[in-house]
Amino acid sequence: MHGIAALEIRAAAFKDSWRQKEAGDQMAAVQRTENRCRTADSRYYVQGNTVRKLDVAREMERRPRPKVSNRTRKNREKAKHMSAGYVLYLSVALVVTGFILINYISLQSDITNSVQNISRLEKELNDLKLANDEEYTRITSNVDLEEIKRIAIQELGMQYAEEGQIVSFASESNDYVKQIADIPD
Repeated sequence: MHGIAALEIRAAAFKDSWRQKEAGDQMAAVQRTENRCRTADSRYYVQGNTVRKLDVAREMERRPRPKVSNRTRKNREKAKHMSAGYVLYLSVALVVTGFILINYISLQSDITNSVQNISRLEKELNDLKLANDEEYTRITSNVDLEEIKRIAIQELGMQYAEEGQIVSFASESNDYVKQIADIPD
């Protein structure tokens, strides 16, 4: 029992020393904050959501205006006025820029018209190809090979080739052979 009481006394002493240390730390923090919160003219300022809203216009009126040198004042007055040469330069630059933009728009318009013309011609070509294919199909479907054979044999006197009449040649290309001279026997 004697050991437990001693531990309780030590714990209470430790708590007291801890509280004193925390209080000292808080006071030091307040002192540091006060030292940091002073500005050049010894007024306090507060950071965070408790900042007072200042009247900026009143502050601007109270603040003394900086002295402006004569050279600075003269330069500011010169900057307000444009010379005739500068106005002429800006006018010429504006006209040149306008001319370039108008030509650019004209070229864009020409390109657009050319693309539309090409599209129209491609459509016309496709229509002509389709019509040509349809006409070819119609013509080939109407051809009667038996009638052609009958006319060739009966009316024109044509005959089938016989064994000795067919001559074979070796060709370099697979297309066809062109006869330029008489065929030797």
